[in-house]
Amino acid sequence: MFLVTLSSMQAPSAAPAADHTALYAGVVFAVVVAALLLVVVLRRRSALPDSQTGDGSVPTLPSRATTEAPQTSAAEHGQPVAVKTSAARDELKAGLSKTRAGFIARIAELLSKKQIAEDLLPQLEEVLLTADIGPKTAEHLFSQVRSTLSRSELKEPAAVWTVIKDESRRLLHVDTPPVDFAAHKPFVLLVIGVNGVGKTTTIGKLAAQQVAAGRKVILAAGDTFRAAAVEQLEIWGQRAGVPVVRGKEGGDPSSVIFEAIKRAQREGFDLVIADTAGRLHVKEQLMAELQKVRRVIKKADPTAPHETWLVLDSTQGQNTIAQARTFKEAMEISGIILTKLDGTAKGGVILGITHELSVPVRYIGVGEKIGDLRAFDAEDFVDVLYDRSA
Repeated sequence: MFLVTLSSMQAPSAAPAADHTALYAGVVFAVVVAALLLVVVLRRRSALPDSQTGDGSVPTLPSRATTEAPQTSAAEHGQPVAVKTSAARDELKAGLSKTRAGFIARIAELLSKKQIAEDLLPQLEEVLLTADIGPKTAEHLFSQVRSTLSRSELKEPAAVWTVIKDESRRLLHVDTPPVDFAAHKPFVLLVIGVNGVGKTTTIGKLAAQQVAAGRKVILAAGDTFRAAAVEQLEIWGQRAGVPVVRGKEGGDPSSVIFEAIKRAQREGFDLVIADTAGRLHVKEQLMAELQKVRRVIKKADPTAPHETWLVLDSTQGQNTIAQARTFKEAMEISGIILTKLDGTAKGGVILGITHELSVPVRYIGVGEKIGDLRAFDAEDFVDVLYDRSA
């Protein structure tokens, strides 16, 4: 009885012993498997290519830009590049809204009917003559309408509108090569114009744009007669991160510009932009002074100035044509910058300027921001100017 009881008591203890043995064997097996897996992982990692990092991070793939051959853009050459995006078009349209609401809207109103009565042609001529495009250009546009269209076509509003638009585009296309700031080092740009047209501000914006394009720019404060002009240029220089060469107040502008060019030659600058005085109360003195500036510039670089741009204020309407003619009679002008187009209904004067002077418009100002100084594109400008949508 005792033996039976003893055996019955010992039998259950054998099962736990077997369980412990199985558990131990399972643990050993798991350790062995883990060790084998670790060996496999280590072998694979040691076989990884050098391009992959040892910390398990994903290797950086070469970008598309580094795998493709570099291309030279127009902007890299300093050529004005018009941005043909819907946003840029809308901004230009907003900048020209007052001009579009002026004589363009009056022409559109006259041509809003299905057919044009004969008495509307004199009205069209009157609208053109009273617009700030200049009488010579107004007569030219009207004569083109009369000579291009047949008697029956003169009664078709769309045909008249097309002739005016196409001829405006032709007038704005002045056959001159584009500006290439990379053609000379340093490239010397002389900026002229009367006081108050936005000359100094335009120089500052242009400098900022050229710095953004990767150029090393230096400014010459050649308007030594106005301390405010020098201070304003220095503020723009600080914004753009470019040096400004200045002289004594009332000093010789030529010497300031000469020193800026020499410094640019010594220190490897790409572009020199020279501001000039704009006093017009004694016209002859101003023109003589600008001619002296050109002569002194040539002593620093016989090929310079490489471009001379005249800044004009579009709010002055037809007076800008007379101003441009005066400057052109005194010195060679290779480009026009027309400012403040966003603040006037007289922007049509651009047609008169290019028609009468045959000087290309390089830039237009349509706002206060740096980007609102826009490279001029005749196609874009005409398309927006004559856009009849709201």
